[in-house]
Amino acid sequence: MKKKLKILMSGGGTGGHIFPAIAIAQEIQKKFPDAEFLFIGANGKMEMEKVPQSGFKIVGLNIAGFDRGNLLKNFKLPFKLISSLVKARQTIKEFQPDFAIGTGGFASGPALYIATHLGIPIFLQEQNSLPGKTNTFLARKAKAVFTAYPNMGHFFSKTKTFFLGNPIRKNIITDLIEKDVAKEKLGLHKNKLTILSVGGSLGSRTVNNGWKENIDKIAEKDYQLIWQTGKLDYKSLAENSQITNHSSKIQLKEFIADMALAYSAADVIVSRAGAIAISELAMAKKPVLLIPLPTAAEDHQTKNAMNLVEKNAAKMVKDSEMSEKFWTTLNEICENENLRKEMSENLNFFAKPLATEQIVDEILASLNIKA
Repeated sequence: MKKKLKILMSGGGTGGHIFPAIAIAQEIQKKFPDAEFLFIGANGKMEMEKVPQSGFKIVGLNIAGFDRGNLLKNFKLPFKLISSLVKARQTIKEFQPDFAIGTGGFASGPALYIATHLGIPIFLQEQNSLPGKTNTFLARKAKAVFTAYPNMGHFFSKTKTFFLGNPIRKNIITDLIEKDVAKEKLGLHKNKLTILSVGGSLGSRTVNNGWKENIDKIAEKDYQLIWQTGKLDYKSLAENSQITNHSSKIQLKEFIADMALAYSAADVIVSRAGAIAISELAMAKKPVLLIPLPTAAEDHQTKNAMNLVEKNAAKMVKDSEMSEKFWTTLNEICENENLRKEMSENLNFFAKPLATEQIVDEILASLNIKA
């Protein structure tokens, strides 16, 4: 009788770390329905809610990152680290996994560090073009590192680094439809250029303010705008008469449930430059204006964006340049059909629809595990 596989997963703090870990676990589960999974996360972080919602068990560690804003809070950090290492060791020894997969974040450091000391093979998935400190530290002991950007061998060992892309939501790959059909479904005019603006679930005040400053230009150009505002600004924007006056051209949404439909309807997209967002945008293959979040750790969103800009697969405007450059850069894309076509074609380099399957296949092959 075949031994039941046991897999340790760890990644969290943000959706960019959590959802790839869940996607990889689900792909392994498809091949091995009786496999047992255990996630290790950080108490108080979103993985403690999102992982159980996906049907997996999770154990929380009392771990936190270095707080640059309040140095006094870091006094307890060494104690938290020691207690996390102790709990991780106890948890992993009890669970006895066949291998472990880390996708970055506070908790994956102690979890995978202990796994290596217990002789458990570890694998890493790095979403960003500038690796997080956790993955950089763990990479020396990893059997393989899977990246979403090329030429990452200078961060990790070239011989065990695989450019396979980020695991993304399956429906983004399967549910994209023809542009005119998508516009019709959303009640939009099929012959009018349509811009989709997304800023994450909470929204981006920078992006929202960029639109507020230029809202009349949308009407002047006769463009259509699908504007996902996020939670924080939705109420005030929905009550703004300057916006409601153009309601025939602007669809204001707090949250977009069907992102595949919104991507399909868009001619041009405005977005932050988070790793998973970029991987989804690459699948949608729509010309994109990226506005990196400047407060992201080590400014990694700017580095993500620059990878696309260098291949003419995107344009970028920094937060600090929004007033001067947002509309002119966006309009340059909107007015130039040849540029849009070229950007769409160049995005194809970053589109990795089989990322999750290939990551799992590589892990199983390296361990000689057959489904």
